[in-house]
Amino acid sequence: MSRDAPLPTTVAELQALVLEQQASIENMVREIAARDDEIERLKAQIDKLRRMYFGSKSEKLARQIDKLEAQLEDLTAGQGAAETRGHRDKTSTAPPGRAPTREPLPPHLPRDEIELTPNPACPKCATTMQRLGEDVSEQLARVAAAFKVIRTIRHKLCCPDCGHIEQPAMPSLPIEHSIAHPSLLADIAVSKFADHQPLYRQSEIAARDGVTLDRASMGRWIGQIAELCGPLVEAIQRYVLVAGKVHVDDTPVAVLAPGNGKTVTGRFWVYVRDDHRSGSSEPAAVWFDFSSNRKGVHPQTRLAAFRGTLQADAYAGYVASKFMWRRWLRVRACPIAPDSCPHIKNASEQLKLLQERHQRRQRGRAP
Repeated sequence: MSRDAPLPTTVAELQALVLEQQASIENMVREIAARDDEIERLKAQIDKLRRMYFGSKSEKLARQIDKLEAQLEDLTAGQGAAETRGHRDKTSTAPPGRAPTREPLPPHLPRDEIELTPNPACPKCATTMQRLGEDVSEQLARVAAAFKVIRTIRHKLCCPDCGHIEQPAMPSLPIEHSIAHPSLLADIAVSKFADHQPLYRQSEIAARDGVTLDRASMGRWIGQIAELCGPLVEAIQRYVLVAGKVHVDDTPVAVLAPGNGKTVTGRFWVYVRDDHRSGSSEPAAVWFDFSSNRKGVHPQTRLAAFRGTLQADAYAGYVASKFMWRRWLRVRACPIAPDSCPHIKNASEQLKLLQERHQRRQRGRAP
């Protein structure tokens, strides 16, 4: 109804006009809310992309991303509550909101089919009805993790003539004489290191199912798992360092100091083998090495036998030896002719000065 149109004169027409405008307002409110949700979702995606492309700013953006994601969760929760109230209120005259866009459920998931078939006899004329078609809807279900006990029964056989006793050997376990099955050990390790569930919280979760998992026992299991994974870690280390080019960086990590309950700053040294952008088809791999400080002796020891190109930052610990210094210079050498760009020319001159200074220091240390 336009603004210049005359107003209705009867009560029925006025009521119809009010209901129409109310429905229009509610529809616009839904559209605005959906638009706000989309804006917040796009902001969160943009910030995530920035963190992916600019790793040095990841710590600064972490809190902002968490805040945006929390706001997005609140907005979607409010939208869901409004939809539930709309379905519950049968007298609402507002038009239905925009249906959410749903992606198809993953095809690799198992399907449990529930078939609902009506009575074949027609309720109006009792004639046997024929198949016309079907409507299929899918809902995503979650099968909760459950504990179970695996009993291994080893039967004994005895020879009645000579008295020989035969019994199958006990199957090997990751931790001998332990109640922990390999599946339980894997779940505890993944929950602790991938899902950030501390052992005391895992113990509380198990207690809800009536299972007692002692924190001290789980702590010992974690240590034994780490020891058992040693050969795998060494294999990853060999695979990463045998490559012709390795990316290295370090990041601080808070470590709980034993005894006083305070935290100290340790270091994770990250060694990456990934040359896909250069056309390599070899699998990428990452090897983590921990140290209690940032002394250069840690990367120097790990890279002592490495022969290739090292891509790293300007941390002095990488360039303490002549070999490492050459690797650092080669990574930063530009393939473009220095004379073609004043900035590149200036950088090339700076590198030459650094190299000459390093050579003078090496000559001064020689006996």
